[in-house]
Amino acid sequence: MRMLSLSIGILLLVGTIMAQDSGTAQPVGNMSDIMVSMIYPAANEILTFANRAPADDKEWIALQRSAVRLGESGNLLMMRGHALNQGDWVKDAKLLVDVGAAAYKAAKAKDASALAGLNDQINASCTTCHKQYRPNVYPKQ
Repeated sequence: MRMLSLSIGILLLVGTIMAQDSGTAQPVGNMSDIMVSMIYPAANEILTFANRAPADDKEWIALQRSAVRLGESGNLLMMRGHALNQGDWVKDAKLLVDVGAAAYKAAKAKDASALAGLNDQINASCTTCHKQYRPNVYPKQ
């Protein structure tokens, strides 16, 4: 019994050390790079399939990949080094996570009607953020 307790204690200690030594996330691209390389293409691909349901398994898989890219890009925007603040920025980034997750769920289920219902949610996730953080695109009235 004592050996088991010692083994568990060692495993916990090693796990703690490894977690501390795992490093931190390091941004590679800037915000424009993320938008142009990940968010715009993923959102456009999802919107394309929302307006015209995928025709075959290959297109459904492509849709799944775009949905993952869009959702995970929201997580990326919340990462230290990219997050501008913990208030509206994080709420806006979470909109991308939510719509990406919804698109992924629809793609996995091959649910064209659920996918078609995401148009407004995708557009809202973009415009909500852009109105606040890109005033040159959406000037205040």
